Amino acid sequence: MADAQVTCINKLPRNNTHEGITHLGGTGWKWTRQQVIDSIEAKSNTFYTLVGGKRANVEVINGPNGKYLRTRADGTLNDNLLSLPECA
Repeated sequence: MADAQVTCINKLPRNNTHEGITHLGGTGWKWTRQQVIDSIEAKSNTFYTLVGGKRANVEVINGPNGKYLRTRADGTLNDNLLSLPECA
């Protein structure tokens, strides 16, 4: 199992602060949101962000409009993914 740091995202629309992540990426990789969800659910990989020296694990959430990704750091949900820069 790989433990991958997420350092960028792609969103549509980019300026929406609550939704729209289409891809997540890091050094040498870029996956669709669905590929990351499938990988987490299969327990084949883990994903995290590192902001201000604090690790936040990426989790799959079953929301009213389907599955989406969020981060959790020290038991607190936050929006680390949405604040990441755009992937190339």
